[in-house]
Amino acid sequence: MQILQQPISREALRALAQNTFGDMVKCVADVREGLLALDADLHADLERMLLEAGSAQENLWGFNLWVEEAGEDFIEYDSLINIRSWQGNPSRDVEDPEIRKAIKAIVDKFILA
Repeated sequence: MQILQQPISREALRALAQNTFGDMVKCVADVREGLLALDADLHADLERMLLEAGSAQENLWGFNLWVEEAGEDFIEYDSLINIRSWQGNPSRDVEDPEIRKAIKAIVDKFILA
């Protein structure tokens, strides 16, 4: 598990995927602070790490990166930590297009093509 400080290559992302699921890396983004945590078995573990680092719960969103995919199939906005009706998100998917856009910007910043 790590909070990225520097961008990584797609090849490095593929190597991380081999540690867990083989073709996918679980991630959590702090959309306010622009942070990206990745490489865990559970989104909740990454969420906890970011909370301990000072992130606020309402800014944390879980998703998956499919390392062999490109375009819209690269990011899957799905995680149990996203279920929060109190924030207008009653499903596992990130439903707000603005939050999706913020997540994509963070991924683009940290994962090099």
